[in-house]
Amino acid sequence: MVDILAENLSGKAVMSSDGTELGDLYNITMNLESGELNHLLVSPHEQLRQERVDFEFDEMGRLRVPVANVQAVKDYIVVAR
Repeated sequence: MVDILAENLSGKAVMSSDGTELGDLYNITMNLESGELNHLLVSPHEQLRQERVDFEFDEMGRLRVPVANVQAVKDYIVVAR
């Protein structure tokens, strides 16, 4: 697996595996004790309707996408729904 620096991911577009553009990566949460990554925090695109998304929203209106849902990182971060 190729290593990717977190600084290269900031602002990267996030898309679901069905081609729906979800938004842009805002941040990544992690467990400070174990170092395990938890969630991608995604700033949703304005045209994205909440009823079309299976992910939770945080108190700031960002999507909380489990890291386990990440399928690929290239031009987009592709996540399973």
